[in-house]
Amino acid sequence: MFAACLHRVPALAMSDFSLPFALPDIGEEEIAEVVDSLRSGWISTGPKVQAFEQRFAEFLGGDVHTVAVNSATGGMHLALEAVGLQPGDEVITTTFTFTATAEVIRYFGADPVLVDIDPGTLCIDPRAVEAKLSARTRGILPVHYGGLACDMESLQRIASSRELFLIEDAAHALPTRADGELVGALDTTAAVFSFYATKPLATGEGGMVATRDPDLAARVRTMRLHGMSRDAFDRYVSDVPAWRYDIVAPGYKYNMTDVAASMGLHQLAKAARFAARRTEIAEAYDDGLVGLPLELPPRPRGLSTHAWHLYVIRLDRQAPVTRDRFIELMSERGIGCSVHYVPLHLHSYWRDRYKLSEDEFPAAQATFECCVSLPIYTRMSNDDVARVIDATRAILGQ
Repeated sequence: MFAACLHRVPALAMSDFSLPFALPDIGEEEIAEVVDSLRSGWISTGPKVQAFEQRFAEFLGGDVHTVAVNSATGGMHLALEAVGLQPGDEVITTTFTFTATAEVIRYFGADPVLVDIDPGTLCIDPRAVEAKLSARTRGILPVHYGGLACDMESLQRIASSRELFLIEDAAHALPTRADGELVGALDTTAAVFSFYATKPLATGEGGMVATRDPDLAARVRTMRLHGMSRDAFDRYVSDVPAWRYDIVAPGYKYNMTDVAASMGLHQLAKAARFAARRTEIAEAYDDGLVGLPLELPPRPRGLSTHAWHLYVIRLDRQAPVTRDRFIELMSERGIGCSVHYVPLHLHSYWRDRYKLSEDEFPAAQATFECCVSLPIYTRMSNDDVARVIDATRAILGQ
């Protein structure tokens, strides 16, 4: 799943919000590393991309291979190419996501089969997945919504029983644990992370494909840069002239740059601190919003953890204002909010192509009609958090 929040609030309008919906947390370390890359001459894929990939693999732990790409959308596309998705195949995914999750399936002439969410987690409902299995089903593409892991045990059981691929849209899920294991290190086909500007780890644009399958990683690495047999960095730093390469497939242009990786190296080093701060804010919201006509976000259970990329409340029918009016009133107070997401079944392309209706997705439809994403990012001060709580209470406590 991929960020749409800044698409809803154009960058030029961010000055209208004294407390915007999201801001990246960029320090002097990232700035200095970017400057070092600019001065080095390596501004495309080079040594810092390799270092970022290695440190990301170490962060996930275990026998994980990582390939840096220019976006999570590109990473999803590459992962699906690597498993050999074909025209006419079906891939089951959730309607409650950003369009990129489904559009990459259409790139192959395959069909996304949209299913409803579990209202208890807002993630894909495994029971709905089972109900949509067919002879054309090739795989499952779950979304760890907001930073909370899906029911991976159930999804892994379904995938294993039918020999389906299981590629995780982990755009929100760094660092998220599913039953104690980090997303990205699970026994799935692959997991794809996003480093978009609003994500917990931000490089402006960027993504990472993580997999335990060395062959899949090798294919992704080749196809991310035109299907070349050797990366440009490997050719240019060789001890002997190495200008010759082979094109083994019609690949794509999805490589990450050293400029982006420079930011990623330091963002990754701060990941634990970032996650702790986001959790603090979520807990403050939980305490401060008690007693209002709303439902708080789902919490992780057992050994699972939440990355808190999003903090999504759902307004009750007893709320004194509608969801849309709530966002307007927050905006009048200089506080940016958003909605994640307008379900895919409501967008004209997906609705019309697959003849979808609201009745097919009751949980996602009901959630969309009442959900609001409040600001949650590490640059928020305690006073900022209190301001969001006070404004919410003032609007909903009438």
